[in-house]
Amino acid sequence: MNPLLAELVERGRGLVTRAAAVQVVPEWTLERACRSGDLVRVLPEVFVAAHLLIEPERRSQATPLIGRLDPALGNRAVLAWADGRAALSHLSALAVWGLHRQAAGELLHLSVPAGVGLRSRPGVAVHRRIDLTNVMARRGLTVTRLERSLVDSWPLLPAGERRAPVIRAVNDRLSTPQRLMSALETTPKLADRAVLRSLLTQLAEGCRSPLEIWGHERVFTGPQMPLFKRQVPVRLGPRNVYLDLYAEHERVNIELDGATTHGDPRQREIDLRRDAQLAVLGILVVRFTHRRLTHEPESVRRETLAILANRRASSSSRIPDPRCPRLPVAPPVPRDR
Repeated sequence: MNPLLAELVERGRGLVTRAAAVQVVPEWTLERACRSGDLVRVLPEVFVAAHLLIEPERRSQATPLIGRLDPALGNRAVLAWADGRAALSHLSALAVWGLHRQAAGELLHLSVPAGVGLRSRPGVAVHRRIDLTNVMARRGLTVTRLERSLVDSWPLLPAGERRAPVIRAVNDRLSTPQRLMSALETTPKLADRAVLRSLLTQLAEGCRSPLEIWGHERVFTGPQMPLFKRQVPVRLGPRNVYLDLYAEHERVNIELDGATTHGDPRQREIDLRRDAQLAVLGILVVRFTHRRLTHEPESVRRETLAILANRRASSSSRIPDPRCPRLPVAPPVPRDR
């Protein structure tokens, strides 16, 4: 390959556009590099070093060349093709946000304003519906904002994988249920919109894991159940802890242990110490495992109702003790950065 062209490709980390190349070498030099197999045109006016293509035997022969690139390079290639007129969106943007694992050969997504002439092609889906003022730079790439990316990606993910990115975005304080709800309101025709709205409502009420949502939907709501407070902050010594489900009148905290918690001795020790500290404050901690919640929801429900009824009966038969400490609720902690 021509040394000047090779240097340009290296500076572009394996990628070069025709517009950039012809500024330093004649156009025939670029064409000769393609004929010799040094460069490959993966999109109109966009070329990559041929050695960066994934070996054919690892991908279907029908996979377009853009799909034979590492996803990070593929993302840069489609943005170079768009030449500042588009942003990565949907699952491609979600991958840049760190909430989706992008695989080689996966369809790449761009969003453009209505007047831009880019069209979908093999390996690239072009969506016309955004204002480019609603984008930002992340990791050096132009992407749609996180809330827009999550809403757009919702119908593209398998049903069993849709909730995880939304829950993680809220838990990691990358977004809030309120901001996500606002983004959802601008997409009235989204597939399974009601399911996403329900998830955002549950997150706004304090649910923070798929297990908590399971419990919210299947166990801890309905007739006779109190209106639990979720993720209640409590001061224990120098730190705050959060109660999964707290029945204030009965002073009962229901904790939902994840699938991996039971097998972790260190976490078990931490939980036992925490439960003992809460007991000093008069709070009964009741823990249910992932297995019981998902396999025995009716049994868990009956036990919860019996425990709550027993606590109510016990408290009504006791003379109030003025020395009994009140729940030391911690000051509000901002959930949004």
